[in-house]
Parts: sequence; C-alpha cells; structure tokens
Amino acid sequence: MSTPSRVYVARLAGLSVFDPLGDQVGRVRDVVLTFSARRARPRVIGLVVEVPGRRRVFVPMTRVTSVDGGQVITTGLVNMRRFEQRHSETLALAELLERPIRWRAEGAEQEGTVEDLAIERERTRDWAATKVFVREGRPATGTLSRLSRRRGATTVVPIEDVTGLHESGDAQSAARLLETYEDLKAADLAEAIKDLPDKRRREVVEALADDKLADVLEELPEEDQIEILGHLQRERAADVLEAMQPDDAADLLSELTPEAQEELLAEMEPDEAADLRRLLTYDENTAGGLMTSEPVVLGPEATIAEALAVVRQEELPTALATVVFICRAPLETPTGRYLGMVHIQRLLREPPHNAVGGILDKDVDALPPEAPLGEITRRFATYNLVSMPVVDDEGHLLGAVTVDDVLDHILPEDWREERHEVTHG
Repeated sequence: MSTPSRVYVARLAGLSVFDPLGDQVGRVRDVVLTFSARRARPRVIGLVVEVPGRRRVFVPMTRVTSVDGGQVITTGLVNMRRFEQRHSETLALAELLERPIRWRAEGAEQEGTVEDLAIERERTRDWAATKVFVREGRPATGTLSRLSRRRGATTVVPIEDVTGLHESGDAQSAARLLETYEDLKAADLAEAIKDLPDKRRREVVEALADDKLADVLEELPEEDQIEILGHLQRERAADVLEAMQPDDAADLLSELTPEAQEELLAEMEPDEAADLRRLLTYDENTAGGLMTSEPVVLGPEATIAEALAVVRQEELPTALATVVFICRAPLETPTGRYLGMVHIQRLLREPPHNAVGGILDKDVDALPPEAPLGEITRRFATYNLVSMPVVDDEGHLLGAVTVDDVLDHILPEDWREERHEVTHG
C-alpha cells in the first residue's frame, strides 16, 4: 500500500475518495476514532465520506488502500447507508480540534489546545492516532478565540502523554472546525451540524454568524430548528429569525407557543415583526402560509438594467431571482396595485434601457392568499413556473410562492431523514 507513514487528519478534510478504477466516490469529511482503556492510542476505524446526494457514509479503514498524493483510494466497496455515529465513536475533526488538553513536559504540566491529530498505520495493519499537534497556552474561548488561537508556540506531543483528549466537559472553540466546513453549502453544513453531539453542536452554532446560522436553520427539520433556537439567547434568536427568509421564519415561529412567539417578535425590528405577524395569520397549507413577503418588486418605470442588477444579488435565493413583480408604489408588501410579472429570460432578451412596465406577463393569474396547496401545485405544474404572485382582493401584492416552498410541503415530513442502503462498487 502506498501510504505516508504519518497523515494529519485536518489535511484529509475535503480530499477526494476514488475507487480502484479512478471513479470518484466522494470526499472525506471526518475521521472516526475509538478510545479504549486497553489501548494507549485511539484506534482509527474509518472515514466519514460525503457521496453524491449529500449523504455521509462510513468507509472502514480496512477498505482504504492508499492515502497519498492528495487523494484517498478505496477498494470500491462502499456501503451507502447514512453514517450514524455510535456512542463509542469520536469524530476527529468535529470533536477533537481545539479541545483543551494537558500533558507533561520537563516535569511540569502544560496546557494547550488540539490543532491537529496525526494518524499512522501500525505493524498490525490497524490505523491509530499517534501524535497531537498542540498550540501551547490556556485555550481561548468566546468571540476572541478565532483571533487568539494562533498565538503561542506549537509542539507535537505523543498521544500517550496527553490527558483530556477524550474529555468534553470544558468549553471548546469551534473556529477551526468551521474552517474545515467553509466549502460546504448551507444544506450540507446543516447535515454536518445535525450529526454532531449535542454539546459540540451548540458550540458550532454559537460560533456561526447570524446570517449563516439563518441559512442553516432553513435546511434543518423543524425539531432541530426548535432545539437550536431554544438554546440561543432571546436577542440573538430574534436576530437570526430576521436573517431568515420570512416564510421559513414564520414556519419556525408557528411551531412555538404563543408566549414564545410574542417574546421573540417583541425583540425584532417592528417592520420585520409586522411581516411575520401577517404570515402567521395564514394556514400553513395555503398560498398565504407558503409565501415569502420579500419577493423582488419594482415599479413599472424601472429599467431592465436596474431589474437585472437586482436579481444578480448573490444573497437573493435562486427561486426569487427568476421573476420580478411589477407594482405601483409602495413597493414593499403589501404593495400598491399589482400590474404583472417579468421573467428573467425576458429581461435578458430586451434592451437594457427599456422600462420593465412595457414587457409585463399578465397571463398568469395571481393566487389568492387562501388558495389551498392542491390548487397551488396544479398551477405550478400547468404553467411550468418557479414563482407565483399572491394578491389580495384589492389587487395588492402580498408576497410570492416559490416552487421550493411547495416541494417542502408536498414531500414526506421525514424527507431530510431518508436512509439509503445501496452499495457502490
């Protein structure tokens, strides 16, 4: 087997995993260890590999034939059942990086944090964790941890000399772990966070910026959303709700008690709270309950160039960027009179100086807020739409329903929890 004598686990994160024929199986997301009182060194039993479809599966080290040249080669036989961490297992990247530890050097006890972990293949052909790359000094926690953790000398310590590696009671920074997650989309990050032990999940949530946490919450099942929101301080929980898409925030609030809803709404900006209060008045399986109150809205005098500049904004969800709704002032929902919609393809075909009011699509009837889910899905299917306007009896645009929100409501409630038991190879 062509394998270096020592591999650091942080360098494994994100490496491509191939079968013997050169076909990519997935990417390494973590290394699974087991601690035992009978062994001085933790045993490395396998890799967590992310495969197409956002599934994380377990690849035993017995099926790893090479770790070299920036890639991992396996035997090709990979059980595609979703990885579920056992109580006896520890994830090196997710749980051990930045863990506070102690060790003895020159007769004195030293303190520091784990920066990385070295694994090696032993004579028995088993893999074990052998060295800990340590940053010396009392570990920093809280908001300064990302800046201060790079201060202080580093050293490599034999793992047999380290104490505290398998203890999770102390506060632990999540800055380094989040660096290994930087390439993940919000849905994939949500999957990774969901699989973490409770304590580590709370530490990661605490370290995430409000807007990133909002994106992650939108991708989690309701019970996980509620659990995470419940551990946030009320002021931060309100800030995160404000950063979420209004329809997702309203769905989450609707799962809380009326008292909890009111406490969070009272912490929010009045305009943001007013939008959510309005969304909460609708049944969740109607157009009013499904819609977002923040679609792209412009006046008829806006130019096509202006419309294209708006839909180009990176933070705008893809489904909302496909359509611009044209209304009379005011342009915040509920708007003035709704005039029609313009699809992005039409914008791309017209001269940029023309006004959007001259190219309106008026053929798509707007949904009333009380329209049931069945009617909404038939309209989307009939007209091959990605987004539809929701308009009240007086012709004011209230919001828009997008196809991703419809899918969330027609798929089984546990679709995010789907298990696969297919073998690759």
